Parts: sequence; structure tokens; C-alpha cells
Amino acid sequence: MPASSHAPFSTRSKWLSRVRITSAVNRLAPLRERNFRRFYAGYVTSAAGTSMSGVAVVFAVLGSGGTAADLGYVAAAMIVPQVAFVLSGGVLADRLGCRPVMLAADVLRGGAQAGLAATLFLGRPPVWLFMLLAALVGLGEALFWPALDALTVQLAPGDTLVSANALTGAARAAASIAGPALAGILVALAGPAPVITVDAASYAVSLLALCLLRLPKSRPAPGRPVGRDFGEGWRQFASRTYLWVITLQFALFNLITRAPYLVLGPVLARDYLGGARAWGLIQAAGGAGSLLAGLAALGRKPGRPLLAATLATFGYPVPCLLLALRAPGLAVAAGALVAGAGGALFSTFWLTTMQQQVPAEALARTSSFVTFGSFGLGALGLALAGPVGQAAGITQVLGAGAAWSVISSVVVLALPSVRAVRWRPE
Repeated sequence: MPASSHAPFSTRSKWLSRVRITSAVNRLAPLRERNFRRFYAGYVTSAAGTSMSGVAVVFAVLGSGGTAADLGYVAAAMIVPQVAFVLSGGVLADRLGCRPVMLAADVLRGGAQAGLAATLFLGRPPVWLFMLLAALVGLGEALFWPALDALTVQLAPGDTLVSANALTGAARAAASIAGPALAGILVALAGPAPVITVDAASYAVSLLALCLLRLPKSRPAPGRPVGRDFGEGWRQFASRTYLWVITLQFALFNLITRAPYLVLGPVLARDYLGGARAWGLIQAAGGAGSLLAGLAALGRKPGRPLLAATLATFGYPVPCLLLALRAPGLAVAAGALVAGAGGALFSTFWLTTMQQQVPAEALARTSSFVTFGSFGLGALGLALAGPVGQAAGITQVLGAGAAWSVISSVVVLALPSVRAVRWRPE
């Protein structure tokens, strides 16, 4: 065959290669922006530190003479301020600007972790001190997250927004896989104090990254009653049916499905899957699913983003159902991978939709109402899961949670207000 006869195929192959390269570059477009690169470096570092400190704090409490109940008290001490102050965090971010509030959050979280590390180097701190410092971290979280949702719009406007959300989600997922494993090794070698010190230092990196951002000067909101700010945030939230419906869906999901899975799942893993190693594999599989789906979501712009997001929620109950059926460990891990992937896709498309639809000046407040509503019942679910599981049966509770998750997704999927939301091209 003459050499020239290969030319059309060669030309087409080169064209396809250029298309693929261009597509990949476009999906990573947020990283071409200096502001986003700086923010992302700090965010990734902080996420890694946080994922490591979770393991370290558990062993620090136990190593200081704490019990399983004390672990619950420390966890609750962190969760309660997050729920109690997240609405205030949204108001402050819209009033003062996102960056000042996030800087304050990093100072709070980093200072609390540095204080905890110092007390651990000096001896065995009492449980009340663990709780106090955990509460400060929780307060920082309440300030940070509504401001982050609003700041992302400033860092990655237009068509790069979905990729920015996917990248932040992928960073959290990667940290959830690598962080606990690395922390386990470091705690075994050096104890929990050095690991918590690393977390404190990671907040300093995040603080520096936020300081280096070049943002337009924001004008403080005109003086007005705080209640009016809360009211405006509520109006933005309540006037969009899809916002409050999906928030309600996840409030009940966290109460009925997610909390029992987190509390009762390890019990079943101990009883029939072999213990902590199996549960660790299941959790790692969930993180891997989140990471893979987050990367796959880069640059994706579904015409009906809430339709795509709601379809992804059908993956959530899969590991819960498999545990209820006492499926083999690898099957449950595969289900966790599916759930993790669904969670990443939902979060990316849901968050991008909210950022597109809600006015920028009210976005932090609106996001805070979503967070408050979605997670407000989570702590109650964690407290009730154990007693209800003992009374009704663990597999029955997990099966009911899986069934509820499917039913709620079907109901949300049937709503015209969810299916009607369209992607807004920039």
C-alpha cells in the first residue's frame, strides 16, 4: 500500500489527539488562574491535615484515658457549633467579605489544633479540654464553609466554575483516602501530638494562601439590622423550591440513612466482615469513588444539572443495602465506591447550580441555610442510631434507611422544579 494512503488516518489521529488535549486543558482551566492556584494549594494542604488529625484526635483521647463515650462527647462538641453558628457564618461572609471570614476561621482552627498539640506534648489533657478545643474547630468550620461556596464564584467565574467545584471535591476525596492511612503510621511511630501539629501547620498554609489572593476590594454591606440579613438569606433559600426540597431530602437522609450507616456499619463489619480492616477498605473505596467521579466531572456541563445530580443520589444507599443483606466485604466496598461517586457528582452539579442561580451578594447566607437544614438532624441521627439499632435490629434499620433514600430520590426526581433547572452558559 502506498505511504500516501495513510495520510487521512494520520491526519484524523492528530486532530483527535489535539481535541483530547484541548478538552483536558479546558477541564483544568481553573488551575490556569493564579488566584485559584494559590487558593487550591492552601485548600489541599488544609484538607490533608484535617484528614490526618481525625485519626490522631481519636487516639489522643483514648491515650489520655478517655472512653468510647468520651469520643462521642468530643465529636458532638465539634458538630454542635457547626450547626449552631453556620447561619451566622453566612451572614458574616456576605457582610464582611468571604476572605476575612475565612481567615478568621483558619486562625480559630489552627490555633485550637496548635493548643491541643501543645497540651499533648506536656501530658494527658482532660476530656473537657478536648471538647473545648473541638468546639473552637467546629466554630471555625461554621465560618469557613458558607464563605468558601461564595469565594469559589470569585476565583472561578463563568464556565470554569463546575471544574473548580470538582477539583475541590477531588481534593477532599484524595485526602480522605491518603490522610487516615498516613496518620495511622505516624501515630504508631511518634504518637498523636506531632500529627495534630501538622494539622495546625496546614491551617497556616491555608491562611497564607488566602492572604496572597488578589481580589477586588469588597465594600462592607451598609449598616442594617442583622435580622434583616438573616431574612434576606431565608427569602433567597425559600423562594427556590428545588433548594428547600433537596435540603429537606438530605436532612432526612442524614437522619435515617447516613447516620445509621456510619454508626451501625462498623458494628456489622466487626460481626461478620472481620473488623476494622474491612471497614477501612469500605471507607477507602468510598473515597476512591469520590475522587474518580470528581475527576470525571471536570468540565462537564449537563443541560439539566439538578436532574443529573438527583440521578447520582441513587448511588447513596447501595452500601447501606448491601450491609443489611450481609453481602461479602468486597461487594460492600464496591457499593461504597458507587456511593462515593454519586456523592461527588451530586455535590459538583448541585453546588454549581446554586452558585449560578443565587445572587453573589446573598450566596453565603443561602448556602448556610442549605448546610444548616441538611446537617441539622445529623447529630440526632448519630445519637439515635445505636439505641434504635439495638431495639429494632441493625439490618432492619439499615434496610429501612436504604429504602428511604431510594424513595426520596424518586420523589425529588419527579418534581418539575428540579427537572426544569437549566445550565446557565456564561
